Amino acid sequence: MHIIDLSMEDKKPIHEVAVLLMKGFTEAWNDMEEALLEVEESLQEDRISRIAVVEDGTVVGWIAGQSNYRGKAWELHPLVVEESYRGKGIGKALVDDFEAVVRARGGITIYLGSDDETNSTSLYGEDLYPNVLDKVMNMTNRNRHPFGFYKKLGFEVVGVLPDANGFGKPDIFMAKRVQIGKERGE
Repeated sequence: MHIIDLSMEDKKPIHEVAVLLMKGFTEAWNDMEEALLEVEESLQEDRISRIAVVEDGTVVGWIAGQSNYRGKAWELHPLVVEESYRGKGIGKALVDDFEAVVRARGGITIYLGSDDETNSTSLYGEDLYPNVLDKVMNMTNRNRHPFGFYKKLGFEVVGVLPDANGFGKPDIFMAKRVQIGKERGE
């Protein structure tokens, strides 16, 4: 498996990534046109778009992101791995690679949002108000929600947007520092 840049000239891999999105995020992209648009947007100059490919060139994973806060923070969005390749280290390899690219571009922090629209955490279906942060601190993983994967990679839950996807369907925000700032003297 190799991780390489995805580029506008890569028509077959772009199509394969769009198919991965449709299969991996059934709630987010409704048709191939929307998925292709998401992939094409990731190919802008100020973004990162990397694919994991196996020996025959088939795309088995994709990670993308964009710079915010004058390049100091990067949003990781999205990460998807072909179902039959999950649990084999490809997602971790893609995140590690993304972190290295962000560091090389001068980024300090990576952040992401991970929706719970499928009853995968203890926050799902709950009225998180009042005392939102108390509920977040006691959040548990019910059904392999991605926040567990990201926690293993050093990301921390930094907040939640209650009802982001409808009542009881929050967006869980996570972040990770990937570079020590020079202003800290290190």
